[in-house]
Amino acid sequence: MATEDAELRVDRSSGLLHGALQIASPNCDPRPAGVEADLMVVHGISLPPGEFGGPWIERLFTNALPTDAHPYFAELAGVRVSSHLVIGRDAAITQYVKFTERAWHAGKSCYAGREACNDFSIGIELEGTDTLAYEAAQYDALAAVVAALCAAYPRLSPERLVGHSDIAPGRKTDPGPAFDWRRARSAIAAASAHPPRT
Repeated sequence: MATEDAELRVDRSSGLLHGALQIASPNCDPRPAGVEADLMVVHGISLPPGEFGGPWIERLFTNALPTDAHPYFAELAGVRVSSHLVIGRDAAITQYVKFTERAWHAGKSCYAGREACNDFSIGIELEGTDTLAYEAAQYDALAAVVAALCAAYPRLSPERLVGHSDIAPGRKTDPGPAFDWRRARSAIAAASAHPPRT
């Protein structure tokens, strides 16, 4: 779990975010040979939809979601998904997949003419919904994450941050209209002015 006083730092060689709780998801595989992340994708997630807290996101990403615990979970039976990071409502950060590996977060997707965005992107889930405001602490945590990633990986920059809806329009809507891009970009600019050490 990241705290307000903990400096986030990416270890480029291991692909781990120091300052985040580490829980390994099996839902990942190697990136294509020679491909390094050069895009960051913001998602919104809540399980069940519109409810926060609880173990369900972790259970989903580790293939341990009990399909009988909620009617909606039956729809997720057999689904194998993950993301590199999840930022909770309390700004706690959990890493499920190393940045050097391909997380299964984007699905069918395209960015600037390049398809299969999982190959070259980092997925960042914010616990939230399309219609409910995200927490101030989540914007600060996202900004710190983006600054740490950009400090570690030269192909990344704050300008290369998009929403899931941007790379899968018509199929996905997250992080939704409740996500304040102006606020996020302002926080990222402030965090990037004082990048973490790598």
